[in-house]
Amino acid sequence: MGIETPEQIDNHAQVEFFSGVLIPGLINAHTHLELSYLAGKIPRGTGFAGFADGIARCRHQVPEEDRIAAAAFRMAKIEQEGVVAVGDICNNAFAFEAKTRSRLSFLNFIEYFGLASRHFPATDAVAERSRTMGFRTSQTPHSTYSLNDLPFRQIAREGNPLSIHFMESRAEAELFAHRGALYDRNHRLGVEVDFTGYGSPARRLVASIPPEKDLLLIHNTFVEDEDIQRIEAHFTGKVTWVLCPRSNEFIEGVLPPYERLQRHGVRIALGTDSMASNDDLSLLEELKRFSGKVPLHTLIRWATLGGAEALGIEAWAGSFEIGKRPGAVLLSGADPLTETLRPEATTRSLLSHPASGRA
Repeated sequence: MGIETPEQIDNHAQVEFFSGVLIPGLINAHTHLELSYLAGKIPRGTGFAGFADGIARCRHQVPEEDRIAAAAFRMAKIEQEGVVAVGDICNNAFAFEAKTRSRLSFLNFIEYFGLASRHFPATDAVAERSRTMGFRTSQTPHSTYSLNDLPFRQIAREGNPLSIHFMESRAEAELFAHRGALYDRNHRLGVEVDFTGYGSPARRLVASIPPEKDLLLIHNTFVEDEDIQRIEAHFTGKVTWVLCPRSNEFIEGVLPPYERLQRHGVRIALGTDSMASNDDLSLLEELKRFSGKVPLHTLIRWATLGGAEALGIEAWAGSFEIGKRPGAVLLSGADPLTETLRPEATTRSLLSHPASGRA
């Protein structure tokens, strides 16, 4: 593969012309493909505790064959839209077979949660199945509020990179102060926690995770300057702050504090979360939420190289460079003068990364 800038490009054979901007393949750094069957089943605006209750209520109401079909449909759709790689949260293995038939590259994050447990044989089996099928696989805690101390530390030592839901709601920080919606939910369910002594979610992360770990922090909707500084100062591995703005709007009615994160100069990537909290898995629609607020070239970097670095695939993805095979996407509907995206902007794949789902 080469990159050329000839003076008279129209004189070259087999040259195709497109109206738009040519960008590298998109990277969805955070989604839950296996929850695609939950499209339209969870109401908007319930707040995080209500959303969690809705997931628990609906999770087993759909036959497995319908779940598989829903996940496969979303894989095909996002590939058409230009996504080449996905950081996918996995709680079971039912979508793995469909992934083997996809051209997308997957990093399966096997997610552990459960305040009443110290051992997770079913989740361990999902991780083993993922590895046996040849997927890149990493075991990860779900969040700072859904595992007690010992299993959180054990799982954080085993996985790399880690993908942790972080500060998705105010209730996460309030839990450490023994109040708020998550605290009330645990009390109602009779669940005890042993980690609030850390004082805050950020303090728990730096006290419990080895500093050399690579870390994807997901959502960050209510993160504060002190949290960012503490985490960035602690970790020597790559830290990526992954934003899923439409999911945050769906659940809490707010956007993540992108300006605050930018001021700290941190690595940012984008995700779509799941169909339980979104209308689709379009990464472009996530970009549009920041259009006019963040320059287009910065948004494209978040959706390409930022995600590639987060998933550890920057050797082949994320940018047009000699030796890489990142795929090519046509972005139509961008305004180069204002560096914004028009409402009708679209993306479509022109050249896929030539890997199977297990690359």
